[in-house]
Amino acid sequence: MFRALIMPADYYFYTRLSMNRSTMSPASFHRGPALAADLALQPDPHHEVIVVGAGFAGIGAAIKLRESGCDFLVLEKAAEVGGVWRDNTYPDCGCDVPSAFYSYSFAPNPRWSRLFAKQTEIKAYTRDTAERFGVMAHIQLGVELISVRWDIPAKLWRLKTTAGDYSAQFVIMACGPMHVPVMPRVPGLETFTGLGFHSSRWRHDIDLRDKRVAVIGTGASAIQFVPMIQRQVQQLTLFQRTPPWVLPKIDSLISSRWQRLFEKVPFTQSLFRKLLYLQFELLNLSLKSPRLIKRLESAGKKNIARGVKDPALRARLTPDFALGCKRILMSNTWYRALAQPNVSVLPGVARVEGDELVAEDGQRCTADLIIFATGFEVANPPIAERIVGASGKPLSELWQGSPAAYLGTMTPDCPNLFLTFGPNLYTFSSSFVMIEAQLKLILSAITTARQKRLATIAVDPAVFQRYNSQTQAALQHTVWNSGCRSYFLDKNGRNSTNWPWTTWTMTYRLRRFKVSDFLVEPRA
Repeated sequence: MFRALIMPADYYFYTRLSMNRSTMSPASFHRGPALAADLALQPDPHHEVIVVGAGFAGIGAAIKLRESGCDFLVLEKAAEVGGVWRDNTYPDCGCDVPSAFYSYSFAPNPRWSRLFAKQTEIKAYTRDTAERFGVMAHIQLGVELISVRWDIPAKLWRLKTTAGDYSAQFVIMACGPMHVPVMPRVPGLETFTGLGFHSSRWRHDIDLRDKRVAVIGTGASAIQFVPMIQRQVQQLTLFQRTPPWVLPKIDSLISSRWQRLFEKVPFTQSLFRKLLYLQFELLNLSLKSPRLIKRLESAGKKNIARGVKDPALRARLTPDFALGCKRILMSNTWYRALAQPNVSVLPGVARVEGDELVAEDGQRCTADLIIFATGFEVANPPIAERIVGASGKPLSELWQGSPAAYLGTMTPDCPNLFLTFGPNLYTFSSSFVMIEAQLKLILSAITTARQKRLATIAVDPAVFQRYNSQTQAALQHTVWNSGCRSYFLDKNGRNSTNWPWTTWTMTYRLRRFKVSDFLVEPRA
């Protein structure tokens, strides 16, 4: 019998009743000269700043806080750092942004082995960067946040965790958007007699050879793992609600000669990074032009034609929405895999009946295993349920399904609390552009509060409302709001995900903390 196991916090997936929970199985970055070792953390329950999460945003925040001389602590619920690159270990897991651009600008890695790095290499870069900049001693692993509540009289945040209570003047929520798996509500799923798991909780203990596998979803993870497992399985049935736009991926190994050049002449890698930044910025600008979108769609259709010769299958795999309305994907193997004799592509799954899955058009398939490639809770971050601000209400209750923040970072009800990867900051670029832009604003705010002896800083509600009205107005005529169903839109149909302007604008607007946009209280 098939059932859902609800794990602590958001860590859950489907598995067979008779099976025990599996533990996830856990190329190295060239280390620069190590900084002086920090003193071991003392069990102090109060800190000036507490960071929640030790993925790229949390580690970046720790590095900048350490450089500024702040008293801080990082809480990480897992047993190791790495965030999304720790959790996702599915076959061929990798990044769809070039490695030289998908890294901190202040911590380049000259030893990337390929243009688009794989999961193990990115995870190693995460850990090695934290060690290189001396912040591992500030990270407490295995500590999960239960709730964080604003204490009005004390003017600080009270944090309840699995390791006890903490308090802090400032809190940085570095929990990441690709964190909580989305599991579809499929009628009859509880009757399934086989095994199942979400792609972000990959079961490496399950032998896929000669199995009949059903994959639900055609997002970024499916694009990568389907071509890998297609070679092993007896039959693969892909349930596709809407086909994505998949462009060719220009990937290659980076020779040792180039690696040595990047190491000995860092300017060359810095220049390469700037060129990649410009390329992605031009991509974002092209999505504002219907003519240029059509040219990109032409490249996508040619990619389909190269891999799929059957006209009927080619038609099923051709999107009927504008490129960019959903996340743009890249692969050179996706279409070739779907054209293989042991692969069937069906419409979305309607129901499950024992070991059979029934598609929306009535077609059936028998499966031994279901893999859910159904993505994450992006537009409705569950961490908001654990944040209780000055009103005494959870942030999720105030948002009512439509997250909003000033510059994606602060909300009026939560003084001294900063969100990373916050609402309306996503754009087709490297997430490190967003991380570093936000960290400038956050560190500027904390530094200003220290210098001016401020107890609290909270965004002015009028400024908050004006900014979000401008953001939604700017989004109305973008490709992201052009009508397709995507995780960019929240449950109310509002785009609470995308940044409608250039990343140049983002970097400029987040470059420093403007006291005039905030309500502040001095220390007593």
